[in-house]
Amino acid sequence: MAIERKRIVLKFGSGILATPRGTNLDQRQFTRLTREVSALVAAGHEVLVVSSAAVAAGLGALGLNERPAELSARQACAAVGQGRLMTTYTEHFQKHGLTVAQILLTYADLDSRSAYANVRNTISRLLASRVVPIINENDTVAVEELNFGDNDRLSAEVAILAEANLLVLLTSVDGLLDAKGKTIARVDDISDVAKFVREEKGRLSVGGMSSKLQAVKAAVEAGIPTVIASGRRAGEIGRAAVGKPAGTYFPPLVPLLAQ
Repeated sequence: MAIERKRIVLKFGSGILATPRGTNLDQRQFTRLTREVSALVAAGHEVLVVSSAAVAAGLGALGLNERPAELSARQACAAVGQGRLMTTYTEHFQKHGLTVAQILLTYADLDSRSAYANVRNTISRLLASRVVPIINENDTVAVEELNFGDNDRLSAEVAILAEANLLVLLTSVDGLLDAKGKTIARVDDISDVAKFVREEKGRLSVGGMSSKLQAVKAAVEAGIPTVIASGRRAGEIGRAAVGKPAGTYFPPLVPLLAQ
């Protein structure tokens, strides 16, 4: 049976890419995550990674022990850390014979018709060349840093722009939890689960569960099935790709976008 090839957007939050103290990148996580992404590409899927953690990567380099409150300081961390973040992705993906490309976006880029088309065309060309785009908000020039909510909103916008078949939000929790703390396996109506939202954030995280549900709402309304799952659980990327995630699955509200 032929494999169903998909265009998949994976969002990696800061909480799954940084060490527990949050001042360096977790190399073991990068080893595992890039291996799982590479397996998807080897299986014929097209994968885009929306990655946070530029600020986390810059903290240690600047000798800081915690995320600064001042905007310019956070932007300085992002400016230093973005290069380190991309170097880490480059080194890990090279081990699997894959090339990565950096794409930095702001809300204005997605609000401009010409810029939107240029980004979409660039992504299409990269994917056709088996390159893995690594996408992040351009924190150093954004009017308000991390406008996309730890890239939750950005990942949904990218999935829509790229006409993806699947969006996977990988975070430090197992998925959307009910009142008893158990993972909700499937959600057909986001409004029914809003009361369960817990704003659990890590030291470096900007977006809580509410920002993730806003991203989910945008994606499923555009016809893109979405998953919220643990980025610390091995194999979750592959399970989500075949429709068997251990996290929370949100089916599309309209037919899938044609490729």
